[in-house]
Amino acid sequence: MKRSTKECRRTDAWISAALLRWFRAAARPMAWRETRDPYRIWVSEIMLQQTRVETVAPYYDRFLRKFPDIRSLAAAPRDDVLKAWEGLGYYARARNLHRAAGILVARHGAKVPRTVETLLALPGIGRTTAGAIAAIAFGGDVPILDANARRVVARLFAVCGDLRSSAVETVLWKRSASLVRMGMGRDTALALMDLGAVVCLPNLPRCVECPLGSRCSSCLRGLQDSIPPKRAKKTLPHHDVVAAVFRRSDGALFLMRRPSDGLLGGLWAFPSGRREPGETIEDALRRSLREKLQVRAEIQREVGAVRHAYSHYRITLHGFLCETSGGALPGGEGTGWLPGHGEGEGAFALPRADRTLVEIIHREEGR
Repeated sequence: MKRSTKECRRTDAWISAALLRWFRAAARPMAWRETRDPYRIWVSEIMLQQTRVETVAPYYDRFLRKFPDIRSLAAAPRDDVLKAWEGLGYYARARNLHRAAGILVARHGAKVPRTVETLLALPGIGRTTAGAIAAIAFGGDVPILDANARRVVARLFAVCGDLRSSAVETVLWKRSASLVRMGMGRDTALALMDLGAVVCLPNLPRCVECPLGSRCSSCLRGLQDSIPPKRAKKTLPHHDVVAAVFRRSDGALFLMRRPSDGLLGGLWAFPSGRREPGETIEDALRRSLREKLQVRAEIQREVGAVRHAYSHYRITLHGFLCETSGGALPGGEGTGWLPGHGEGEGAFALPRADRTLVEIIHREEGR
């Protein structure tokens, strides 16, 4: 039987009160929760996109030591920003953060906007991130729907179907908004995040420990294990990638800057290319060097093979020590030499696989 509007409001009020009581006792300690500085909260929310809390913590501290405010971030060279982000992945976040800082200096007096609508106009900020910043930094009574909150809300109200579909998402935003009591936007946002992170888990939700279990429609109907529906696990394709390691007499390694946009945009990496079907690893490397550097190379030996997984595919990066046998390595903008082992690296930010290959080379040198 369909519940009346009054009953729905009473249930929502009960859930909100119980959720906030639980949060006051069980809130997770995090550095970015100890501040009300909108800049620091903005940085943390960008870092937390698609990344776990425990991974973000050391990067957050290091980034803010380097760029303590919006003006310092906006004024920094992009290479410095990418270097501070190195290892955190999803580098478009860093590029967008840098671009947004410039916009804030130029148009907003170097201040983070308070409203969801204005935040949404900045690069790298979607509806959930805008809501989180507005709620956590400014106490706005606005809903959020990050991965944890999405799961909690869907289970609480037994919202079935693909949680990423537009129709279901509309329902989830409405339900999330119904839980926000006046003046409690910040705590509600953080509470939903925490409940999803430590109780309402993706697999094996801890319903016995949940403060909302007695009013959770999924729990009462035995649907907690089927909401959200499990997605079939995709088999990620694998690619062999070949990389040329050119080393100078002083130990410096030749690098090229990747294109500004796209995967790993703006980072420095070894000259590389993907092996095509039917090619040997060595033939792929020779072809790639002809196409990218217009040089012929003498392949000396393989120095290391690094496996790495991206969101949509996996690679094995094969690094080969090379010397040019025809043509010269290019110079100028977009090329550089990473100093040898033990020397400062400046602002060379490398993808994780290339960084691991550098470490292999340095260990070999240190023997």
